[in-house]
Amino acid sequence: MKAAVVFEKGSIPQYADFPDPQAPKENEMQVSVKAASIKNLDRAIAGGSHYSVSNDTHQPKIIGTDGAGYLENGKKVYFFSKKGTAAEKVNAEKRFIIPVSDELDFATASALPNAVMGSAMGLKFKAGMKPGDTVLINGATGITGRIAVQVAKLYGAKKIIATGRNEESLQTLLTLGADEIVSLKQQDEDFKSKIIDIHSETPVDIILDYLWGHSVEMLLSALKGNGTFSHKTKLVSVGGMSGDAIQLSSQILRGTDIQISGSGLGSWTKEETHLLFTEIIPEMFQAAVEKRMIIDAQIASIKDIESFWNAEIPAGKRLVITI
Repeated sequence: MKAAVVFEKGSIPQYADFPDPQAPKENEMQVSVKAASIKNLDRAIAGGSHYSVSNDTHQPKIIGTDGAGYLENGKKVYFFSKKGTAAEKVNAEKRFIIPVSDELDFATASALPNAVMGSAMGLKFKAGMKPGDTVLINGATGITGRIAVQVAKLYGAKKIIATGRNEESLQTLLTLGADEIVSLKQQDEDFKSKIIDIHSETPVDIILDYLWGHSVEMLLSALKGNGTFSHKTKLVSVGGMSGDAIQLSSQILRGTDIQISGSGLGSWTKEETHLLFTEIIPEMFQAAVEKRMIIDAQIASIKDIESFWNAEIPAGKRLVITI
């Protein structure tokens, strides 16, 4: 069969022949793949830099971790698989296969779930979001951040604050459900002053962060208590686009009612992962059918994977490979 394959660690995937998958095991089903989304996660896994594969010995592997296609009985599905998904055929575990409505196109079905994982899991399970909460999404102009704004809206947020550097993308977030936008391109003191004002007017219950690095240092500094009672805020790290480390003053932890946690592969319980595939993603698929959830895709043929692998994808779009 044909697939997008990384033959050497860190190399660009190639459109090449690859052995067909063996007959599915009892707990698996075979999918004829029509679309596979390509994310930063997939690039990191392919390059061997993601924490989930950092100790693995590299072998030629198919890229991708999820996609959409048809089962042998003709049913349309979304699926997740660590065996690679950008191939003509893939075996996936039954528990990681979700029915897809005929009203939902393959590109949307393959592109949406990972962004939902990166937002809904953090909001629902790590932050325990409740209707009426005020949510700040740090780094919301990327594809996952844009979905996070919409998920927070669907979950009943009272107010959604979005930060980012892309001014044009920030403005479009106001049409997706954000109530206020704050540019990260302004001076540090101006940014912190703005966050202090927002927190004073409508205390932030949840920060969902996709950047880490300096912007989180500024947010924590803005939320720092002054020795009196402070509002409880939960900060959930989902990504590290601005760096993998921060400087954290112990005074912030001692003087502020803040809880810091992370949301990603390895941080979710089996029960939470089960709910992701049985309730959360199906709910978001239905929202997409009803146009209450919007995701944009940059579509390319698997034959062109080499030219698109490191290409700059327009802000707010997910690369989807069609097969």
